[in-house]
Amino acid sequence: MSRRRYLLTALAALVLVTGCGARVRPEAAAPAAGYPVTVKNCGQNVTYTKAPSRIVAYDSGILETLFALGLRDRIAGYVMPHGQNKDIDGSPWRADFERANRLGVDTISKEVVLQAGADFVYAGWNYGFGEDAGLTPQHLTELGVPSYVLSESCRNGIGDRARGTMPALEALYTDLRNLGKIFGVSDRAERLVAEYQGAVRDAEASVRKDRPRPKVFLYDSGTDKPFTGGRFAASHEVITRGGGDDIMGDLQDSWTTVTWEAVVRANPDVIVINDYDPPTAAQKQAFLESYPPLAQVPAIKNKRFLALPYAALVEGPRNPAAIRTVADYLNRIGG
Repeated sequence: MSRRRYLLTALAALVLVTGCGARVRPEAAAPAAGYPVTVKNCGQNVTYTKAPSRIVAYDSGILETLFALGLRDRIAGYVMPHGQNKDIDGSPWRADFERANRLGVDTISKEVVLQAGADFVYAGWNYGFGEDAGLTPQHLTELGVPSYVLSESCRNGIGDRARGTMPALEALYTDLRNLGKIFGVSDRAERLVAEYQGAVRDAEASVRKDRPRPKVFLYDSGTDKPFTGGRFAASHEVITRGGGDDIMGDLQDSWTTVTWEAVVRANPDVIVINDYDPPTAAQKQAFLESYPPLAQVPAIKNKRFLALPYAALVEGPRNPAAIRTVADYLNRIGG
């Protein structure tokens, strides 16, 4: 058989086989330069074979971290509850929010990820990820989509799905450095870490030494029971580094529910309100002032309330500036 006839015969056989439903295994693509890279995320080593180019992300703090790293052009779409719209209005990265593609949903799902053509999902436990929501990193692995979990939200095995394995600023720096490796922007990540560390040092240095440390309660939401931040929430670092004592700082969790009895016993001097809608910060303050069990609490009697944006109180690049805001406020009321 001639070589030409042999090749034609082989080609015909290949067409026949593939037409019957068989698939020819493609050759593996050569690794991108500098890849694979491996980072430790929530205690697990995770390997990425290339720099992602179609991100789907959830939550304003997560998005602002991506914007700070200069990754807006790699965002295929983002999901953010409408209650966080105020974060966009006051964001240093408002232009990035407006230019990025906001998906028309409040929650991430496998369908949303696939429709966006995502090759990377950045979210957190209770920040888009959750068994009840039907989307976890394991679900994404089964779809062949890499993911990364917000370090503030890492589950710690204490109690029922408690979250937090490191101080929130350490979590922020860890995520910046890990994302820098994953996306090939490590130099920018290190510059941001140095900038934020410097801002935190300056904020701490501004705390007046001649004043007491007021007891501070972080009020997020809830009427029957208050939702607040524990030791591993960014709010804890914002309060304590700003010169206050976080009355829920002993809770080995990030964001969680407590009792009003615990708040009354702690007798806070100041209440920081997590400002996202609904209800508004003014409505939250009105409720607190009208709630009879709190009537004798110093923060209520002296009307000492400080509203901070949601994005300043969850892990994200607004944390250092929020520490300075708390320090300035506590300095003013410190006498």
